Amino acid sequence: MNEINIIILFLIGVNGLAFMLMRIDKQKAIRHKYRIPERTFWGIAILGGAFGALLGMKRYRHKTKHRLFILGMPTLIVIHIILLVYITY
Repeated sequence: MNEINIIILFLIGVNGLAFMLMRIDKQKAIRHKYRIPERTFWGIAILGGAFGALLGMKRYRHKTKHRLFILGMPTLIVIHIILLVYITY
C-alpha cells in the first residue's frame, strides 16, 4: 500500500470519527448528559477530520451557533486541501 492510500484511509477514518462524535454529542446535549469537550472536536479536526465535523454539524444541526465552528471548520478544510495537494505533488 502506498503512502497516498494510507493518507486516504486515515482521512476517511478521522472524518468518520468526527461525524460520529457530532452525533453522539448532539444526543448528549438533548439528554442533558456529560458533553464531549470542544477541544476534542478541534483536535480531531486539526488532524484531518474537519470535513466530517462540518458534515456532522450540518446533518445534526449541532454547534451551528458557534461562530468559531462555523468559520473554523471550513478554514481547516481549505488548509487540509492545500496541504494534501502540496504533499501529493
